[in-house]
Amino acid sequence: MRRFMALLGLLAVTACTNANDLDEEPAYLGNFRLGHNIVVAPNLTKGPASRAASKEEWIDAMTRAISERFTRHEGSKLYHLGVSVEGYVLAVPGLPVVASPKSALILNVTAWDDAAGKKLNQKPELITVVETASAKTLIGSGLTQSKEVQMENLSRNAAKLIENWLNRQNDNLGWFEDDGRPAKEKIGLMSGRPEADPAPEAEPADAGETGDETGDETGDETGDQVREEATAAVE
Repeated sequence: MRRFMALLGLLAVTACTNANDLDEEPAYLGNFRLGHNIVVAPNLTKGPASRAASKEEWIDAMTRAISERFTRHEGSKLYHLGVSVEGYVLAVPGLPVVASPKSALILNVTAWDDAAGKKLNQKPELITVVETASAKTLIGSGLTQSKEVQMENLSRNAAKLIENWLNRQNDNLGWFEDDGRPAKEKIGLMSGRPEADPAPEAEPADAGETGDETGDETGDETGDQVREEATAAVE
C-alpha cells in the first residue's frame, strides 16, 4: 500500500490524455504487429476512497483496450505486450468542485520481440494514468459515471499512453524498424513518420495461420513466458 500511495502521488504531475483517436491514423510504430496481448493483476491494490473492481474486471478491460488500439497496426513482425495492473482508484461520489476525486490507474508494461525471443525493455515501463478531463469529470466522475465507464476510460487512456511510449522508443531506438535505425534519423522524417527511402515491405503474415485472437503465430509457450514475466514484474 505504501508503494502504491507513492506512485499515486505521481498522478498529480502526470498529464491526462485523450484516447478518442481510434478513427484516426495510428501513431507510427514501424513494422509492428501485435502478437500476444497478456494482462495480469497478481498484486492489484485498490487506492483510498475508491470503488472496488476485481482482478478479472481489470484484466478484461485492459485486454479489450489494448486489442482495440494495437490491432490497427498492420506490420508483418510480431511483438508481444505484457501488462501488469498494479493499482487503481475509481472515484466515488464527492462534493462537486470542492472535493471531486479523480480516477487513476497504474501499470507495468514490457514489450517483447518475437523473432529475437527477448524483451525489448529489461525494466518494466511504469505507466500512470488519470481520467480525461471533461465536463462530466470536472465535478467528479464518481458523480457522473458508473464504475464500468470509469474503467473503460482509464483502460483506453492506458492503451494510448502505452502506444505513445512505444512510439518514442521506436523514434529513439528503432525498436520496430527492420534496419534497427531510430525512426527519427530516417531521411524525410515528418511527424515521426519516415517518408523516404522506406525499407522493402515484408509479406504480411496470414491471419489464418495465427494462434491467438491477437493474431499471434508463436503459440502458447511464448504467451506463457510473457505472462510469467509480466507477473514477476510486480513481485
